[in-house]
Amino acid sequence: MKLANEKVIEKNGYKLHLIHTKKFKTVHVNLKFKAPLDRSTVTKRALLPYVLQQGTNNYSSARDLRLALDSLYGAVLQIDASKKGNSHLLNFRLELANSKFIEGNQQLLQAGLALLAEVIYNPKVENNQFSDKVVNREKQTLLDKMDAIKDEKMSYANLRLIDEMCKDEAFSIHAHGYEEDLDEIDGKLLFETLQSLLKDDQLDVYVVGDIEGLDIEKKIGEYLKREKTSPLEIEFAEVKPRKMQEIKEEQKIQQAKLHLGFRTFVSFGDTNYAALQVFNGLFGGFPSSKLFLNVREKHSLAYYAASRIESHVGLLFVFSGIAPEQYDRAKTIILEQVEDMKKGEFTEKELDQTKEMIINQIKETMDNPQGIIELHYQQVIADTEKSPSALLEDINSVSYDDIVSVANQLHLDTIYVLTSEGGSGNGA
Repeated sequence: MKLANEKVIEKNGYKLHLIHTKKFKTVHVNLKFKAPLDRSTVTKRALLPYVLQQGTNNYSSARDLRLALDSLYGAVLQIDASKKGNSHLLNFRLELANSKFIEGNQQLLQAGLALLAEVIYNPKVENNQFSDKVVNREKQTLLDKMDAIKDEKMSYANLRLIDEMCKDEAFSIHAHGYEEDLDEIDGKLLFETLQSLLKDDQLDVYVVGDIEGLDIEKKIGEYLKREKTSPLEIEFAEVKPRKMQEIKEEQKIQQAKLHLGFRTFVSFGDTNYAALQVFNGLFGGFPSSKLFLNVREKHSLAYYAASRIESHVGLLFVFSGIAPEQYDRAKTIILEQVEDMKKGEFTEKELDQTKEMIINQIKETMDNPQGIIELHYQQVIADTEKSPSALLEDINSVSYDDIVSVANQLHLDTIYVLTSEGGSGNGA
């Protein structure tokens, strides 16, 4: 089941991933800078995308930068920070019209790459430091982002669950950094952070589109100058099952958030990863799943109930929004669904339908350029070779016994409830 052909070329200091497809009339260039999640650097790294989009030495303001992009037939440039597994990523995404479809403009790709290189290598600095005025303004933008996560209670509950569950693990580090670290960051320190990232991060460059005949390798090489970097070691500490903990937190809210964290001991590179994906689909990944049908529909205990897996750190999360007084009953019914899965209480028909839904979901993801990149990048994070096509084949071959086996590996680690002041929830 061939989805897309990825050609990987080892370059000096980076890997170039070329994915040729005629699905799109655009070319997508994505630079992914990867480093280990580190509490001491994460806030500085998270601030960089905001500051870098405020101008370069040749385009002195965010407005000038936007106008330059507009002049390239409405090119789009996005920069953000995120985390995958125990890695922190800075993503630079450039979307350009393909010059093959624009008569008389064969220099569009070069112009787009030149602008991208300008943002990365020639930001607006004086005396090797960013403007403190710009840095302070963008600190507030980042702080607003942190506050927005706290205000969105489902996101906040998930963050707090991971805080408690992964307390001594790199995965607990917040991708967007920490408010208490912002004060120490000035223009000089932030510029040093950029230089360190450009020198030391592992870099993977993805180009997706109808790129045959565009001489991508040569053009990327003209703008991307890098010394060879040492391979990064991303540590994954072995976590052993421990006694389950319950955490209760109270706020002035009406709807409680009951989140459960399980250890799966399965990650993307493992042979039973596809079985875990199908397990999650049956358990809580779709509206046809056990959590939705039983917790929400049958027992009317939750406004929503779903689950998802963290592919690179061996975790599964259950999310539910409940009335505070329904805490004990909702928790009981959720855990009953886990036990039912361990006992194999699902049909072959449900298994086949779930596999089909997951396969369709992956195919839909592959209809989007960014989705293609993210699916292929999973292999880099996991340091393994498992293409999207191979993943589909694995999912197709998952059996009933595979699901029961992976279900019985689950270990409930943490129950976290964010409830109303004076609300139910017997947490610690």
